[in-house]
Amino acid sequence: MTDPTAPPPAASAPAARRDGLAAVVVAYTAAILAACVAGWALRERHPILVAAVADAVGTAVVFAFSVRHGNSSVYDPYWSVAPIPVAAYWASVAPGGTGLRAALVLLLVTAWGVRLTANWASRWHGLGDEDFRYVEIRGKTGRLYWPASLVSIHLMPTAWVFLGLLPTWPALSAAGRPPGALDAAAALVTGGAIAIEAVSDLQLRRFMRTRRDPGAVLDAGLWRWSRHPNYFGEVTFWWGLWLFGLAADPAWAWTAVGPLSITLLFVFVSLPWMDRRMLSRHPEWAGRMKATSALVPWPRRR
Repeated sequence: MTDPTAPPPAASAPAARRDGLAAVVVAYTAAILAACVAGWALRERHPILVAAVADAVGTAVVFAFSVRHGNSSVYDPYWSVAPIPVAAYWASVAPGGTGLRAALVLLLVTAWGVRLTANWASRWHGLGDEDFRYVEIRGKTGRLYWPASLVSIHLMPTAWVFLGLLPTWPALSAAGRPPGALDAAAALVTGGAIAIEAVSDLQLRRFMRTRRDPGAVLDAGLWRWSRHPNYFGEVTFWWGLWLFGLAADPAWAWTAVGPLSITLLFVFVSLPWMDRRMLSRHPEWAGRMKATSALVPWPRRR
């Protein structure tokens, strides 16, 4: 197997990328249709249950296409695509219509989802390009790879994202308390998180495009203050959504389990995995790990 992190030959790259994106569009169109059918069948049940079942059905359809194409990265954009229709559905069933708080949450979720999906699409080379973590899982699980992929790569992230979205239910579905200072704080945190993640990705993309030394690592901008500022933006985004739910109805404070689970995922799985990857390719990364904060942007340690 060729290195999945390396781009395909220049001559074939545009065609491979175009064909891969077309395959993803087909997969997600089928997933949305299947999710809508499942949701319609359960239309008399509670909207949270309807969305959960539809989300699971959509995940199963995307998994089928992952198997069909032999590439679990077909699922990658699901993280940022699925929240948009879920949030839109919850807002649509609100008995009092869409208020200011709900409109703001919808706007922020959509902006986050569209930007993150576009960022993924701009970096994915096609069906011959699979996330290096999936390649490692494939190597460790062998014949059991696809059951492992179903659970760890498809279903578990879907569950994490759904838990992260739960705080938006009280903010989207009911008037709740009038918008106030906590909503302003929520908008600032959520919008700021989207901006941090966007700037981090932009700085990385520019660095990758202009660097002359293939072994060089980005050590400027937000990346000077954090080894993974894009992950910091992602984690903070989910806490911002929780603040919206808290502002709407403090009884839903328990939904902090959502952003907390996503935080733990990044801190104990994603960050160490990426650091190991960087160490294997850039030995000097060990010094970076000692001096630079892993997640929260912070002045460097001496």
